[in-house]
Formats: sequence, C-alpha cells, structure tokens
Amino acid sequence: MPPETGAEPPHTTVGEDDVRRIVREEVQRAFKKDPAARKAALVASKGTLDWAYPPLILASSAAAIGMEASIFFTFYGLNVIHRDFARKLKIAPVGNPAMPMPVRIPDIVSSLPGMVPMASAMMRAKFARNNVATIGDLLDTAREAGVRLVACQMTVDVFGYAQDDFIDGVEFAGATAFMAEARRAHVTMFV
Repeated sequence: MPPETGAEPPHTTVGEDDVRRIVREEVQRAFKKDPAARKAALVASKGTLDWAYPPLILASSAAAIGMEASIFFTFYGLNVIHRDFARKLKIAPVGNPAMPMPVRIPDIVSSLPGMVPMASAMMRAKFARNNVATIGDLLDTAREAGVRLVACQMTVDVFGYAQDDFIDGVEFAGATAFMAEARRAHVTMFV
C-alpha cells in the first residue's frame, strides 16, 4: 500500500560506522577506476612553523587512506626536513595580519628583537594546549606511513647544504623527477 499523501517518509539512522564504511567503499571504487587516484603529490616551499604543518598533515592523511603520497621540499620548505628543524622553524608576527595575538600589537613593536622567539613559543604553546602533534611527531608519522620526503637537489646545492644536513629517510631529486611523479597524481598541491 503506498504511503498516504503528505505522510513523512520513514527515517533511517546512519551511524558513524556506516559512514566510515560508505566512505571506504567509495574510495576503493575510485581507486579501481583510476590508479592515479591513489597518488598525492605536494610541494612544500615555506619554512615557517605554521607552514610546516599543512604538507605533513595532508600527505600523512593521504597515506592513511591508502594513497601513495610524496612531498617535494624546495627553497625554505627545506627547513621542515632539516636535522635542525626545531630551531629553524619559527613564526614571525611581522607582516602576518592573520596571526592571532592575545592583544593587538602594532607592526613596529612586533619587529623588535625577541618578538620572533616569543611568537614562536606562543604558537608552540597553543599547539601543545590543543594536543596538536609536534613537527617531529608529524615527520615520524609521515615516514612510518610511507610518505616520500623529497628534497629539491637544486635548492640543496644553492643553499650550500649537504645530504647529511637532513633527517633520515629524505630522498634527493630535481624538479623534473618530481614533476614526473606529480603528473601521475590526481591530488597535487603547492603549499
């Protein structure tokens, strides 16, 4: 017997497990249709604390859902994979109008000596209070998940670095080699 006119359709409840299963099935179907859908290629060109997070989180997330992920670190992005990343990754409040500060600080004050370490410490404390993983933890997670960390050989040479200056597991390649990888990926991002 058809439902009465104006009657509400029956409601079905979809739980979290159902949603996860549906998403997993959709991802698997997409992978079967197009192998390139299994690849993510990111370029990391920024070397500040706040810009170190996006490529590591995105690539690790891609690997977590079964994608082959790689990050090409170029120019200041090399700071993220440098052995001394904890010291090199800072954040400067000057020229960053989006940076949240507890009180409004004029640019002239934010350019005074000591403001970069203060802003960097403040950002690290904010991350810690909110249980955000450290860059070291994210690098470990990325390597454990099989994310390829690729340093731009040209930039390494220009900056006078040696391969020993970088964390374990870093590969070295030129832009052409990375482009060959990126052209076979559906997800490509410049961060």
